[in-house]
Amino acid sequence: MNYKTHSFRHAEVILNEPGFKKQYGELTKLISEISDNDIIEKHNSYGTKDQAKIPKSISKAINDLLKERLESHNWNSESGIFQDREYVGDTWRLDFAKDDISIEVAFNHSTVIAWNLIKPVLASELNHVQKAIQTKIGVVITATADMKREGGFDGAIGTYEKFLDYLPPLQNILTVPLLIIGLEKPDTFRVEHFQLAPRKKIGKIVRINS
Repeated sequence: MNYKTHSFRHAEVILNEPGFKKQYGELTKLISEISDNDIIEKHNSYGTKDQAKIPKSISKAINDLLKERLESHNWNSESGIFQDREYVGDTWRLDFAKDDISIEVAFNHSTVIAWNLIKPVLASELNHVQKAIQTKIGVVITATADMKREGGFDGAIGTYEKFLDYLPPLQNILTVPLLIIGLEKPDTFRVEHFQLAPRKKIGKIVRINS
């Protein structure tokens, strides 16, 4: 996949320093190596036994591919931020973490953009609640507006461009470096919604002629 980046609080400079460079290079390599064919194969696989199980967008395929590849390189998935039993579950959990880097994969509703940005900060700052993980920098992976349109994503999801809009007003709250990665649209296909039943749409892969 192709992607663009935005560096907040000099995140990209820091990620290329010796203490972070190996993990950051690993992350960007894994993203770059996910091909259009990988996404198509994964997306279509959900409907092998039942076509109705094919999602409307390629977000699940991308999520699953990232998870498989990051876990195979010893990134911890669903890492809890706190040890306190009152602060567990998805709300208080990172998507991935390794050493000093925390990652959120954000294909969800635009109303939770701020929380997606704040979670890596919680993982990287000291807190009155006992921590289960301590990172130093955060990465948020999301879809660009073009990916949202061509990948069949829900109209309400937060995009890379929207994440950048949130950074200035949250400047004083987001106290750690953050890198925002925006995934670009596929080069060789797009997703079209197909009405399978009165209340069921699936995402159909349509190849683009070069």
